[in-house]
Amino acid sequence: MQPRTGDGTENWESLLVGASLAMRRVSHIIRMIGGRRSTVLITGETGTGKELAARALHLAGPRQRKPFVAVNCSALPDTLLEAELFGHVRGAFTGAVLSRAGRFEQAHGGTLFLDEIGDLPLELQAKLLRVLQEREFQRLGSSETVHVDVRVVAATNCDLAQKIAQSQFRQDLFYRLNVVPLHLPPLRERREDIPLLAAHFLEKICGLEGIGLKSLSPPALQHLCRQDWPGNVRQLENAIETAVVLSGDRQVLSTLDFPLPSLARSAVDVPGIPAIALPEAGLDYERTLAGIERSILEQALERTAGNKKAAAAMLRLKRTTLSAKVRSLETMHG
Repeated sequence: MQPRTGDGTENWESLLVGASLAMRRVSHIIRMIGGRRSTVLITGETGTGKELAARALHLAGPRQRKPFVAVNCSALPDTLLEAELFGHVRGAFTGAVLSRAGRFEQAHGGTLFLDEIGDLPLELQAKLLRVLQEREFQRLGSSETVHVDVRVVAATNCDLAQKIAQSQFRQDLFYRLNVVPLHLPPLRERREDIPLLAAHFLEKICGLEGIGLKSLSPPALQHLCRQDWPGNVRQLENAIETAVVLSGDRQVLSTLDFPLPSLARSAVDVPGIPAIALPEAGLDYERTLAGIERSILEQALERTAGNKKAAAAMLRLKRTTLSAKVRSLETMHG
């Protein structure tokens, strides 16, 4: 459940988790334009949280008590999308046994979020442009004009400039949508937010599952922070949910609860071990090997609750050898 303000509305800032410079910029823009009626175009890769940003925009202004209506423009066939957006009257097409208000009417007074706007068919792009200009439209099959007061927020993960160049997206519609641009950075560009996001998702998922709050071991958190996350925040949330479910009764999640593939180039794969990539600038060989060894030892001791005999058996080592390695690493790292 999201935190609420004193008047019972959601706190929009709680929707945007992160303290990085990039996310502070996003929050600043939302704070500045939340109370305006200007159309906003949100861009960013899949999974960066574009709908959450749209909801934050809605909650940050005077429309917060009015409807927030979301439409995924790529989720419906072209033949149904027009009726979905603008509504229809009875008999407008086969199967239209009743009149129905479209999403624009449903969002009257509030916010209409048009996700995947780059997939909107050209014919509908022209009709959307007119609605944005005139704030009026006609239901499918009707000649009656409907007037609406709606703030439109659109989002896309594609390059609209490229679609314009390929005559797949109207340039005039782009200008009408892109009054206020808002870009959401990919997670790999704000890795410092991963600990905050991980803690947020752990609290959320454990709450939904009705179990005690779990935590991440330091090596597990480091492992998450090293990933590139091509699916961005959504992929991170899914990974944490999987780890929570599969960890059983254990309260602390370890690296092995996150079997994430390495995404680095020129990586060397070792069976059962995440891939290791050699950076272009090279690396400190001894320090890197020591770090890997330390991580493996910590994970073995973590999984055996500190039992050195069991940890040594897991690593096919003698107990005395494991103890010596632990002492050596402790001395090396102070």
